Amino acid sequence: MRYATIVEKTTNNYSAYVPDLPGCIATGTSIEEVLSQIQSAISFHLEGLQLEGFPIPEPTTVALQQLW
Repeated sequence: MRYATIVEKTTNNYSAYVPDLPGCIATGTSIEEVLSQIQSAISFHLEGLQLEGFPIPEPTTVALQQLW
């Protein structure tokens, strides 16, 4: 599955979150770092859902657009 990820530039770093996985967030000092961190966060989040017996959400957002 591929989940859409939102990356935002903040004053000092970058943050990322996954709209289809509430609470799945990451930060990093560069885009590369935050993307690596969010990939780990997604894996950890999905593993936790499975271990607790919760269903894995289907991705609902499929488009990606870079606006800068």
